[in-house]
Amino acid sequence: MRKVVGALGLGLLSVVSLPAMATEVGVLDWREALMSSDSAQASMNQLKNRISAQQQQAQSLSQELQQLQQRLQQDGDVMSESERNSVTQQLRQKGGQFQQLRGQISQAQQQAEQQYLQSAKPKLDQAIQRVVDQHDLDMVVDRDAVVYSGDSLDVTNEVTQIFNSLN
Repeated sequence: MRKVVGALGLGLLSVVSLPAMATEVGVLDWREALMSSDSAQASMNQLKNRISAQQQQAQSLSQELQQLQQRLQQDGDVMSESERNSVTQQLRQKGGQFQQLRGQISQAQQQAEQQYLQSAKPKLDQAIQRVVDQHDLDMVVDRDAVVYSGDSLDVTNEVTQIFNSLN
């Protein structure tokens, strides 16, 4: 009797799991789909142009800091105390300027990225929906959440192509 109940339970379990096996799944790296799109590249180029002066200033400050550190290391023993204090004060001042500038650049990049993501989200959703409809997908999963998937399941490039065509 136990064997009959066990066999029926196993048979019922296999029938219940059949629909789960028929599920069509696509894998998507939505960040890659967005960032490799034409509009993302244009947005990044605009950002680079907008902050290029700040980046050059930060690079110049970085070089000045390195020179001051080298001077302090090489000549610190022979410098007078006032000269050493002056170089140390310059290091602190320029270091603070450098950190502030880096913070401004980082903030500008984050704001530009956030604005782009907000403006692109509706188009991304539309592109994903088109791919879902074309492939009759029941589910689209973020590539980062998947342990393994075959290349045939990845719809990232298709989403990017459709996203580009929507612009």
